[in-house]
Amino acid sequence: MAAKQRADGRGARKSGTPGAFSRWMQQKMNARMNRKVRRGRGTFMGMDVLILNTVGRRSGRPRETPVAWFADSEDARLVVASGGGSRHPDWYVNLMAHPDQASIELPGRDPAPVTPHLLEGADRERAWQRIAAAQPRIAKYQSKSDREYPVIRLSSR
Repeated sequence: MAAKQRADGRGARKSGTPGAFSRWMQQKMNARMNRKVRRGRGTFMGMDVLILNTVGRRSGRPRETPVAWFADSEDARLVVASGGGSRHPDWYVNLMAHPDQASIELPGRDPAPVTPHLLEGADRERAWQRIAAAQPRIAKYQSKSDREYPVIRLSSR
């Protein structure tokens, strides 16, 4: 029997996909960070954090995710969909599925609607250079991944 095959004939969980315990831990950590942002303390590991409000692409249920952001202009912020390197994070997939229902919460502020723009080509490269300069750790993660991390501009709507 193949190593990735279970006794009932179905494939085993793929490496890199979160199990129930990992998902539970992630939800607890996200809820804790969201509370910090709402109380006006939105930093993690030296990065500014906002709460990204999206709608589940399949469930249609509201989702709240703390995400590191980088300044772009007075009314826009950049976010990177790294997802741990191996795949797009759920928030990114939800954001792209329902871009018209996105909003952000900055520390101590009410939610504000945003319009996401996936950056490509020269726009992405310029934004990526600023992000990597501000947070070299992200560039290090990118160098270890087989996929290019999407960079999204969240503009005030």
